[in-house]
Amino acid sequence: MKDLQNKNKEHVHRASPLLVGNKNKLTANIIGATGLVGQQLILQLLKNEHFEKIRIFVRRDAEISHPKLEQHIVDLGDEKSWEKLLKGDVLFSTLGTTLKQTGSKEKQYEIDYTLNLKFATKAKENEIEHYVLVSSIGANPKSKIFYTRMKGELDNAVAQIGFEKLTILRPASLTGERSKKRMIETVSIPIIVFLTKFMLKKYRPISAALVAQAMIKAALSPHRERIIWEGEAVFELADEK
Repeated sequence: MKDLQNKNKEHVHRASPLLVGNKNKLTANIIGATGLVGQQLILQLLKNEHFEKIRIFVRRDAEISHPKLEQHIVDLGDEKSWEKLLKGDVLFSTLGTTLKQTGSKEKQYEIDYTLNLKFATKAKENEIEHYVLVSSIGANPKSKIFYTRMKGELDNAVAQIGFEKLTILRPASLTGERSKKRMIETVSIPIIVFLTKFMLKKYRPISAALVAQAMIKAALSPHRERIIWEGEAVFELADEK
């Protein structure tokens, strides 16, 4: 964790001017496309003129059609079902689940850590230059909390892969319309929103749409160094202070 954190401190958390580079159009890959942030990411990328193709890897039909969209229904755990399809300029990962959905820490770790790392590793092998990952505020491999420890372990692992450009976003609680309501979020988010107006602003909840916006800004930025955007910095990256 030390190397990743120290590297991040060398840079000011400031959104860079948009730049596509030498290419006119980009091809994006997305895992976690049917989740809260993933859905927003698809919608925004489809409208973005800098991207000519959006390729998504899903377990089930995402039920969206567009000339720029290429959907692949695959077994995420079976690398052979998707490894040759993973190509382009950037891999966006919003892949993640909850302990309640999986039923065990082992199964959650398989999705949040193992599958993410498999895709990131293969993306690098397939010469994808940029990896944009949605992690979590407080991610730390030494954390005593399972979730933040798992996220910190993943952050460290992908940092070792050697992407030309790596962006890790660590937002606080996410807001937005989920297909399945989470009771704890329904109750806690309004309270957190109120409290973070006056204190602990780092933990201010952020909408899934703004996280997606920040991810795209990162992908189009000329910045080539690894960098972590955490808490309030994610708002700044999205140009929403």
